[in-house]
Amino acid sequence: MATVPAVALNGVKLGMPSQAYLEGKAVKDTRVLISDLCRQFYNLGWVSGTGGSITIKVHDDSIPKPHQLIVMSPSGVQKERMVPEDMYVLSPDGSILSLPSPKPYPHKPPKCSDCGPLFLKTYEMCNAGAVIHSHGVESCLVTMLHPLSKEFRITHMEMIKGIKGHGYYDELVVPIIENTAYEFELTESLAKAIEAYPKTTAVLVRNHGIYIWGDSWINAKTQAECYHYLFDAAIKLHQLGLDWSTPNHGPIWNVKGVLGSGASANMSVKAGRCIVLDIEGTTTPISFVSEVLFPYARDNVGRHLSATYETAETQDDINLLRSQVQDDLDQGIVGAVPIPSDSAGKEEVIAALVANVEAMIKADRKITALKQLQGHIWRTGFETNELEAVVFEDVPEALEKWHALGIKVYIYSSGSRLAQRLIFGNTIYGDLRKYLSGFFDTTVGNKREIRSYVEISESVGVDKPSEVLFVTDVYQEAEAAKAAGLEVIVSIRPGNGPLPENHEFKTIKSFSEI
Repeated sequence: MATVPAVALNGVKLGMPSQAYLEGKAVKDTRVLISDLCRQFYNLGWVSGTGGSITIKVHDDSIPKPHQLIVMSPSGVQKERMVPEDMYVLSPDGSILSLPSPKPYPHKPPKCSDCGPLFLKTYEMCNAGAVIHSHGVESCLVTMLHPLSKEFRITHMEMIKGIKGHGYYDELVVPIIENTAYEFELTESLAKAIEAYPKTTAVLVRNHGIYIWGDSWINAKTQAECYHYLFDAAIKLHQLGLDWSTPNHGPIWNVKGVLGSGASANMSVKAGRCIVLDIEGTTTPISFVSEVLFPYARDNVGRHLSATYETAETQDDINLLRSQVQDDLDQGIVGAVPIPSDSAGKEEVIAALVANVEAMIKADRKITALKQLQGHIWRTGFETNELEAVVFEDVPEALEKWHALGIKVYIYSSGSRLAQRLIFGNTIYGDLRKYLSGFFDTTVGNKREIRSYVEISESVGVDKPSEVLFVTDVYQEAEAAKAAGLEVIVSIRPGNGPLPENHEFKTIKSFSEI
């Protein structure tokens, strides 16, 4: 069998695929697979009325995924009646290499999928092996439950485990983009959503449907089934008056607190609003972070990197650190040292990484590259019971009370979302994650930037920013949140830094005062 020429390792561009390859088994099998899947998806209601589409890359172990051929279903045809010969075959850059022959009336002339530009953009940005576009009614209706929301959120559902990178306790977040009159006009919005949510494997289109991708067609199909299940569950929970976005899926509370008649008249937060909590100095003593967590990460970074060096997770951590260190070197940041290439050997690379990480920890850098690695190191510590998280004694009772009142509580910390889940999942008072609706980290923005709090208020489903109460111990964070329109309370805890005189913020020494 002829092979498909691709971009060689030295960057030399080779010729087009041979006709023998285009007619070979790999391409034929992919054509058959798409026609089979479209019939199945039609029966599920995902591609009815000629809507929806699917594309799969032609798998070939000898060809890097970015250079593999693309097979794509046509547009405007009865998806359940398609045959393998109806498929388009495209080059990696989207050029048509093979197209179907016209069919007699009443069939329309063949046309490649209107989703083509979006499929190609997803391949380019996500290194996907397959992309599915569904018009399943669940994916349409779920975007209408909160017409102004830019995200769909759900947590504590078993099927979340079927989504790449997620577990039962995680909050699944799917970005929502607005529909347009023509499919290709969605391409830019899709690209912005993928860029803003780098870990997502799906993008919802309001009043329209969803795009889902995976490393392979099996992965994409599995995730598509899980997404549709979760959307259907959210719709049914909504019909029952239950909140799918909270850990216990309890009753939905409206802004006026109709179900909250037992709440104290002195409460600053009414049912239907949200509370966003900082960790260090707010829920947790600064000393636990500075004297326990940071030293543990510093002392174990070399051991962790050595033990996990070849894993995809650690390689991702290393790539993030390489990028950050290069930026630091360009900016003359003290403590930054060059990281050699992989050819220098594992030990040399790790030694440079350790030096950089130690300098970052010493400077208390609030950067994603460091926080992500720290989270992975702390995970080992919690799993081996070397670490146990400390929270102030008033925190568990307050979280339980707010949860009972239907008030959603989120965490916003410079620590990674993984680190946040580890802390609240392994406290001296037990697992407190059941009281939390979600976690935000620096991927949403720096904690001293106004835009970060705007993004959070737009994400948690409130009508206006003032319905979010942010509690922090850091004056600059309080100022940024206030400028974004949030209500703010400053936490005064043992070991916290001093506040400026005449700061004008409300302060508390215990969550019981809220």
